[in-house]
Amino acid sequence: MAGNLRPRSTHSNSITSNTTKQQQPATLAKRLLFPHLPPGSDLPPLFASPTCSPELNAEAYDLLALALRAFVNTWWTKITRYDKELLPEITVVLTTVLRTFETRLLTTDFSLFIFSVAPALITQHYRDYRHAASKVSTSYAMGGAVPLPHFFHQLQPHVAISPEGKIDEEYFRQAFDHVLKSCLPSQDYAPEAERYIIREIILKVLVKDVVPRVIQPWFIQKTILDLLGPSLDAESDKPPNVSPPSHTHHAHFSFHSLLVFFLSAMQSISGMGLALVQTYKQTLSTIKLVNHSAHPTINQRRASEPWRKARPAPISPTRSARSISPPSSSYASAASSTLSLHVDIPPPNPQRPSSHYAREPLTMISELFTMHERFATSTVMHTVCMICAATTSFMDRLLTHLLYTRILCTSSILFVLRLSKHTLFPNGYPGPPPIDPTPEEQIIIHQQLLRRLREQVPAFLAPVLLGSSPERTVEEIISPLGDAACNAHLAVFIMDALLLSIFPEMGVEGSAGNADVDVAERLDDDGKDWTPGISRTTSRMTP
Repeated sequence: MAGNLRPRSTHSNSITSNTTKQQQPATLAKRLLFPHLPPGSDLPPLFASPTCSPELNAEAYDLLALALRAFVNTWWTKITRYDKELLPEITVVLTTVLRTFETRLLTTDFSLFIFSVAPALITQHYRDYRHAASKVSTSYAMGGAVPLPHFFHQLQPHVAISPEGKIDEEYFRQAFDHVLKSCLPSQDYAPEAERYIIREIILKVLVKDVVPRVIQPWFIQKTILDLLGPSLDAESDKPPNVSPPSHTHHAHFSFHSLLVFFLSAMQSISGMGLALVQTYKQTLSTIKLVNHSAHPTINQRRASEPWRKARPAPISPTRSARSISPPSSSYASAASSTLSLHVDIPPPNPQRPSSHYAREPLTMISELFTMHERFATSTVMHTVCMICAATTSFMDRLLTHLLYTRILCTSSILFVLRLSKHTLFPNGYPGPPPIDPTPEEQIIIHQQLLRRLREQVPAFLAPVLLGSSPERTVEEIISPLGDAACNAHLAVFIMDALLLSIFPEMGVEGSAGNADVDVAERLDDDGKDWTPGISRTTSRMTP
């Protein structure tokens, strides 16, 4: 009897779960992007990687549905309120673009961009800004008629930006069109209407909304303040609680106070010992993981680059189906082979030159803090550089390991998606445009940042690291980011370098097939500081 009831109970449980699943309200993504899906069915995977978590897939679909409802559905319903097929069609195109773009991202080694190209661009920005600022009050400025942005533009000219810092939209419109052409098959790239809609949405979000706000000096300063966290002396501005002096003094010996002092000292010593043991174990674990790290370096990728020679052509969903199919075999094979790179890469060949990933960040730090102008900081920096040079192979593996386990990981992507969704669509719809701070508030933000940066350096190290005038040194750290027109040049160069890292064929003639190899070879010269030639030649993409 019990044996007959057991299968019936399992069957009833499955029926109950299916009924509960069908009774759940449909999400916004299912109602807008997949209106033909039956109730209770799951959304098709948005990414090609088979290891992508369902949580990441749901968050990406939610953000996509909110964006399409805010920026497309608002004007499309005014044209016709009966046609519900435009958003699913755009979703098909976007899914194809995202899957191909994901394959490109997984086959790109971002260690070179994060640890070499981006620090070199920031270093060159600081050098050129200080060089241009030194000419403003001289005869080069023709009595002050030539402003600082014009001097800076002469040092970092770019076809996509004017001397006043205005970005040319047509430059990035052609660049994004090339991205769509690289990510879409010919039958999906041919229809101009959907391609133009997607291109203009990307152009508006990045070039018209994000970049003009990010390059503002107050925005950069506010972001640095948020990253530094609240001040440790937040209560120092409060009036002290002055208590009336007490006339009773307890000078006699107390065994209880001695016992409390002894136990407190023991607790502090034991806590310090436990922290040291934990730090030691964590260090050993990290060293073991780094030594067995499987993330490819630029030298390993240079030796084996099959993705450049024969990239599988992505297969897009058919137009008649009006639905998104699971990742095709080409997507799955590309994603799985890319993921296997991080698992089955052989150990690096000691005969190959290292990438020196630590050199450019150290050069950037030295330039930011003007360490070359003071003997003590110059000595400290040269000592650190010698230690990193002696452990170049380990530092390359350590930085690559930290990049792929702490920054470019699923948790970080989920955090960025959720933050973007709550920032751009606080109530499900685009919120009111944020109000820029007034000039008085910008001055307050600037002063707060100066004080917070000064607090980061201990008092006994401030004369050594910051020199005789710490306030002047901290001011020199922030001043190169104090002009929006100059910051626009840095933003354009970083966007160019990022696009060239993912789509190296967009480079000018002579660097189309080996853009990252040329950069890597420049990084392996005779120990000279690498001046980012990408800002002069290779960063300019062919329209």
